[in-house]
Order: sequence, then structure tokens, then C-alpha cells
Amino acid sequence: MVVKEKLYTVKQASEILGVHPKTIQKWDREGKIKVIRTPGGRRRIPESEIKRLLGIKDEKGIIIGYARVSSHTQKDDLERQVQAIKQYAKEKGWKIKIPTDVGSGLNENRKNYRKLLELVAKGKVSKVIITYPDRLTRFGFKTLEFFFQQHGTEIITLHNKEKTPKEELIEDLITIISHFAGKLYGMRSHKYKKLKDGVKKLIEEVENE
Repeated sequence: MVVKEKLYTVKQASEILGVHPKTIQKWDREGKIKVIRTPGGRRRIPESEIKRLLGIKDEKGIIIGYARVSSHTQKDDLERQVQAIKQYAKEKGWKIKIPTDVGSGLNENRKNYRKLLELVAKGKVSKVIITYPDRLTRFGFKTLEFFFQQHGTEIITLHNKEKTPKEELIEDLITIISHFAGKLYGMRSHKYKKLKDGVKKLIEEVENE
């Protein structure tokens, strides 16, 4: 079976490379890029040429994007994460899969998170793209990053939102209490919501003192 290389139009290639279509036409005339002509004489740019110009080497493993939110009420946020990852991959000319999970960052039994870890452990993943570090895990990101590196996987984080130590401590406290309260009372119970709201109110009062 012969696998044909993907070909891009001049417009598609220019968008990926971030140049004007006329620049690609100029590169063709100057012999700086290899193009294939259709029977009608139109230019088509092989994917390998785009990768060469972007400095991308053929990946030994698959590229995976991963997105997560804590609850089903955050579907808009989940979609924003997916679109951001897709856009980044498109700019790089990468083909990716984007599994998603709905669950706490403290929950290590998330379905697609577990599948991702298994693929990384088997050396099948070259890159993992996320929007923020806590989309993968709420705690122990550096340890997880080291684990990925040991199996030849690079984690690409699109955003590194800077937080003060105080902000991080507050977020961690709310996350921990919410996690255990959810286990104790159930995520949809009145007691869970009451406890979570009470913790947030208490922290706000302390901050305002």
C-alpha cells in the first residue's frame, strides 16, 4: 500500500507558514521550495516541504492535545481549550487527537487521562499539548513532566498563567476541600454546594480584613 503525501494549496501553505501567497510563488521561482504541479498547472506544496520550512522533524510518536474541565457546566471553557490546541497544531502543521475529560484535576482515574498515561508509558506519544499545567493535574505537574520526558514525550503548555503564592494557596485549598466534600456528600448534593460556598466566603472575608 502506497501512502500519498498530503498536498496543500498555496493559500493553505501560506497560512501555516505565516507568509503571503506571493512569497511562496516567489520561493518556487527561486528554487527555495519544492512544489508539485497539478494537470491544470496549479501549485501544490507537499507536507514535507512545509515541515522543512518550519524546522519540524518527523515525529516518532503521535501528538495529543488534552483538555479538561471540572464540571459539565464548563462546556464553553472545554471548547475554548480544544480550539486553542487545534489552532496551535494547525499553525505547526501537526495532525493531532484531542481527548477530553470532565473531572477534578485531583482525580487520577479520569478515563482519557489514564489512556494518555498508558500511551506515554509505551513510548507512543511525542508531544502533549495543553492550555494550562493544571489541565493535566492539579498537583505534581513537575513530577508528571519528568515522567513524560523519561518516555520521550514533550509537554507543550500554551499558557503559563502567573499566580502569586497567596493565589495558588487559596486555589489549592478550595480545590482540596471541594474534592473531598464531593466524595463525602456527592458533587450534586446541597451539603456539597453549601460547604464549597462557605469556604469561598470565609476566604473572601479573611482577604478583606
